[in-house]
Amino acid sequence: MKQALFTLFSICIVAMAPEMQLYATELQAGVAVVDITPPLGCRMAGYFNERLNTGTHDPLQAKALVLHQEDEWAALVFCDLVGIARSVSERARRLAAEKTGIPAANMLIAATHSHTGPLYAGALRQYFHDRAVAAKGADPQEKIDYPAVLAAKIAEAIDKAARSVRPVALSAGMARQEGLSFNRRFHMKDGTVQFNPGKLNPNIVRPAGPIDPDVGLLRFRAGDKELALLTVFALHLDTVGGTEYSADYPFYLERKLQPLLGAEGVSLFGAGTCGDINHIDVSKKDPQKGHLEAGRIGTTLGDTVMKALPKLRPQRSPRLAIRRTIVQAPLQKYSAEAIAQARKDMAKIGTRELPFLKQVEAYKILSLQMLPSDILPMEVQVFRLSDEVAIVGLPGEIFVDLGLAIKKASPFPVTLVIELCNDAPGYVPTVKAFKEGSYETVNSRIQPGGGEKLVEAATRLLKELVDR
Repeated sequence: MKQALFTLFSICIVAMAPEMQLYATELQAGVAVVDITPPLGCRMAGYFNERLNTGTHDPLQAKALVLHQEDEWAALVFCDLVGIARSVSERARRLAAEKTGIPAANMLIAATHSHTGPLYAGALRQYFHDRAVAAKGADPQEKIDYPAVLAAKIAEAIDKAARSVRPVALSAGMARQEGLSFNRRFHMKDGTVQFNPGKLNPNIVRPAGPIDPDVGLLRFRAGDKELALLTVFALHLDTVGGTEYSADYPFYLERKLQPLLGAEGVSLFGAGTCGDINHIDVSKKDPQKGHLEAGRIGTTLGDTVMKALPKLRPQRSPRLAIRRTIVQAPLQKYSAEAIAQARKDMAKIGTRELPFLKQVEAYKILSLQMLPSDILPMEVQVFRLSDEVAIVGLPGEIFVDLGLAIKKASPFPVTLVIELCNDAPGYVPTVKAFKEGSYETVNSRIQPGGGEKLVEAATRLLKELVDR
């Protein structure tokens, strides 16, 4: 009798095993949104003149997605900012780790690259700040310690998301978006390469590089409700301009998706590798500008996303894992004379007294002087969500060729490559682009070859995770 009961019990356990295993390995996710809009009147980022805020068109936000499976945790945060200073990301990750227990190495903090957010770090901010203090004894544009507030709010978003994790169903895939993104570097008739040479310029020969029309999509559903939808697209967020805080076209993307997402669902946006990609079609005159243009882009992208959702592939066997490495990228070097000249030239920033590229170079040289060494540690992160889906996080404004190379080499059919993660060390061009020159290479801090090292590191981590 005992043997019969034991046999029956064993049969029941075996029969239940698949369901028990599914429950034990199910993917959980939580989302949270925290307002990170600075006070009225702060300096705004994105350009080389001093631009003071006059109001808020739409609030800037930090949107956190926390993932959990078995003993693995990960957090991804997307902030409506031009960039994430490394000092802020390090502080935010440390605070969030203390609150949640999630390892700091498993956190990705990305900027969407909105040019209508605050100027809170870097050489340009330092110059304007020092000038204000010298003239007025204090800086009226910096009424709070915004970097400290920002780090705390990012950590708060991660903590809130971690506290709300629940079982989710993940689906993923790629859509294709034509007609919104254009490579902004062009071969000209005089043999040079120029960025943004002007619409209908008769001296344009051809684009100097490709675009990436892929729209990466991750959809998280909790039961019958939408929890989060991550959209990754390679297009600069520089369509709005003006002096009001705004998230740029992802704000309009979110509005388009809101009927689907409902009251609780969150639209997340990650900037793809768009260091040399913007919205300007040089073959046509601008149909509209500012928020009209941002609205057109966001709404068009939203239509593409909505059409793609039914075609996304369910990920029935999620396998969360994270890998990271640090690429040591040599920085450019300048003589003492060049540094001294750059300090003088900063007074001409935002004026017509100095050619634009000379202004850019002065800013770049002083940015280099703020770094602690002549080697830049560049963090590469890879998040595996399933055997088909992976996310790559890279620092800086990455040229599209580098992102395309990672996707091509990736063993994961759906590979989302996101730039401006955890640090904003300027442009990361290809070796080819460095030889061609123009704005992005003048504004780059690293020496040629650093971008290709990021590709090598990301590819290696992706292959490690697919074999694990």
